[in-house]
Formats: sequence, structure tokens, C-alpha cells
Amino acid sequence: MIDPESGLDAVSDVAVADGRIAAVGTRLMAPASAGDHDVAGQVVTAGFIDLHSHVSDLGGLRLQAMDGVTTALELEAGVTPVDQAYRRAAEQGRPINYGFAASWAVARMEAVAGRPPDASLGAFMARISDPAWQRPADPGQVGALLARLAADLADGALGIGVLLGYAPAASPEEYQRVAGLAAEAGMPTFTHARDLIEMVPATLADGAEEIVRAAAETGAHMHYCHVNSTSQRHVDRVLGLVARAQAAGSRVTTEAYPYGSGMTGIGAAFLAPERLGERGLSPSSLTYAPTGERVASASRLRELREADPGGLVIIDLLREDDPADQALLMRSLTFPGAVVASDAMPLTWTAPPADPLAWPLPTTAITHPRTAGTFSRALRLLTRSGPLSLARALAKCSLEPARLLQDQVPALRGKGRLQAGGDADIVVFDPAAIADRATYRHSTRPSAGIRHVLVNGVFVVRDGDIVADARPGRPVRAEPR
Repeated sequence: MIDPESGLDAVSDVAVADGRIAAVGTRLMAPASAGDHDVAGQVVTAGFIDLHSHVSDLGGLRLQAMDGVTTALELEAGVTPVDQAYRRAAEQGRPINYGFAASWAVARMEAVAGRPPDASLGAFMARISDPAWQRPADPGQVGALLARLAADLADGALGIGVLLGYAPAASPEEYQRVAGLAAEAGMPTFTHARDLIEMVPATLADGAEEIVRAAAETGAHMHYCHVNSTSQRHVDRVLGLVARAQAAGSRVTTEAYPYGSGMTGIGAAFLAPERLGERGLSPSSLTYAPTGERVASASRLRELREADPGGLVIIDLLREDDPADQALLMRSLTFPGAVVASDAMPLTWTAPPADPLAWPLPTTAITHPRTAGTFSRALRLLTRSGPLSLARALAKCSLEPARLLQDQVPALRGKGRLQAGGDADIVVFDPAAIADRATYRHSTRPSAGIRHVLVNGVFVVRDGDIVADARPGRPVRAEPR
């Protein structure tokens, strides 16, 4: 048993009853009606909490469960209206716990471009390239989007997700007002940073400086999403800035995933052919997921952006086979207080028919390998000849994400720990065998070494495979002050 909070690291037993951990200790006897499960030689610990998951389809959620994830939250992009998203998820039933931030981008689409909100990632992706929502907002429009976000916070949103990098013409003043709203509500923001000045010297504000300035000036908790992918080879400068802000008393937190490539809709503003050079990219740095093709030219990129702006594309950013780039990734993961977060993406079906219930997933269903392998890969990299103990690495996957939100989200006070009275969100794995198996070529291979996963005391992974009908996931919702 490993409990990252108490320091427990010993051979022991755990008893589960009514969805909670009833006891942790030795010689625990299960009631006659319950089952005993011998997991000798395995590690038993708190289930992993993913603060950055865009997955809502069953196949993708199962991949995350097979990676030890028991709670997956949509916080960077967010959704609007959040109450609709919570209702929809409850009606569908989910194998793992779920929750949502409010979406600045979708609120902006409504207030600036007149598009009706729809609480799904698909609604954002369909409009990702529309310049109407990306343009500067007038004071009335800013007021309208703030009102929408305030309503979402009142409905239990877990903060405000801000895809600032997708609308670079949005003013720094608007971002400050969003941060001020979050501070007033006592909730965090989750930001995809604006361009760094090294990449775009004419940017309205340096993306990293903008985040830490908002924390200092408003008092908001500013969470810096996937610092690895938005900072690329400038990550040391960015992390140094964050460290100074933290030392000065600002609450700025970070996350990272252990992959060198990113993934987003091909219509994103920063993937316009004329802008690729800002990040040292070319069209061939992009792989269009629906066909698997390397984009051959600027004209082909324009064609794909026009025809399928929300189509997912893998973006080569850092080289995983380059020791210097790998070291940058590791510094992002080991930065003090940084948590592991996947940026998991929904499945793309490359050939009909899409089968939402299929398991194992067919080869026609693809995604980024981070969807299937982030947490197992992070544990492998951090602990096998890596810089961290297993307990310390596990804390980055469970306890620290819970602590990041628990002041405003009571549901997370019972997660991320393996203690009596806590939620029975539990992962059991073989420490010698746990490893990511998903690759860019075979992106939906489940991780190895995960033996059991329980969510609210119910097996969703048992003996290394999915329990097909398990839907014990519960909502994680804030209590606004």
C-alpha cells in the first residue's frame, strides 16, 4: 500500500464498503458476502486524477481507466453551459468520475460571434477556425461573456478554462477581467497560454508573463496548462518565471505530459501555414489523424483547414529521441508542484462505422498516445532510473491534483489518498511491469501492468481488462462561495 499523503508505504490490506475505503491495516477480514482479492506483489494506491482530459467517448474513457485514471476533468477547454454538460454525462453514464470548468472560448463564441453555446468539445472544434469569435471584443461583449462564465461558476464549474492561444487577438485586459472573475469566485483558471515572445515578438503580451501577472494583480489561482507543449524549447525561461512568481506569493501551478508531440484541431490559429515558422514547424511537422498523412505542403494544409477545421492533427514539437529535448520534458514533469496531466483526446474513427461500445478498440479508432499512456509513461520515466521515488511520482498523479482543487471542490478531499473514509478510487498495478504501450503508430494500445481499477468501490478494470458494463463514475462539482 502506498498513500502519498500519510507516507504509508507498507504491506497491508484495504477494506472497501459502500463506495468508500472502510479501513487500511493488517489482518482485515472481509464480510462473507464480499470478495477477497489477493494482490500480493502489487502496488495498491489512490486512483489517478487527470486535470486535463478532453475525452467523453466511452472508448477513450476506457483507455484512461486502463492507465489508472479514476477521475478525468475537462478543465483547459471547459464547456458551456456546464449544467448541461453534467446532465449529459450523468445520462450517458461514465466508467470514471467527471467534471468541467466553464469555457471562455465557447462563451466568447456566443458573446462575440453570436454562436449558441453547446456543452461539448465538438461545438468548439467545429468553430475553431472561425475568425468571428477570435476578434477583439468590445466592452459589451466582454460583459456578456463574463456573465455567462459567472453563471457557470454558480452552477458548480470547477473554474474557468481559457484557450487564449486560440484567439491571440483577445486583449490582455479581457484576460485580466476573466482572472478577476475567477478570483472573486475563489476558483482557478486553466490557461492554454498565448504565444511566447520568443515565438511571436509582436504578440499582445508574452504568454507566460501574462499568466503570472494575472495571478499577482488579481489574486487568482492561475493554472498553466501543458507547460511542455506551449513552451517547447523555452521551458526553462517559463519555469523560472513561474518559480519567481510562486516565491513572491502568487498561486501559479503547472502541469505537463511526457510526450514530445501535441494534438489539436488543424484549424487552430497557430497552425495557419504562414504561422508555422514561429514554432520552427513546417507543414510536414503535422500528421492529419483521419488519414494518417504527413501534410505535404502549405496548399494541402490550407485545404484540410478549410474542409475539416476540427480534424485532429499530431504536431511534432520536441523530439523524444533527442536527449536535450527529453531533458526539457523531464524538467517540465519534475518542476516542484507540477502535476501529471494527459491532454487526452477523443477517438478519431478512420473508417466507418464508428462503434462507441467496441472493446478492444479496432485499429480504425485512433488518438494521441497520451490518451492511453500518460500516467504509466510518467511513472516509467520518473521512477525507473529516474529522479523520483515511486511514492513521490504517484503523488504527482493523485494527491497533488486533488490538493490543487480541493479547497473549492469538496469531492476531491476524499480522492488522491489511500485512507480510511476516503473514496474507493483505487488502482492496483505491477511496479515492475507498468508501462505505456501506445505509440504514434498504434495509439490505442492500453497500458501494461494495471491489474485492477476501482471507481467508487466498483471494478472498472479487473484482472487487466475492462469491465464492460461498469459505469460507477460520479460528478465532481464545485461549491461556489
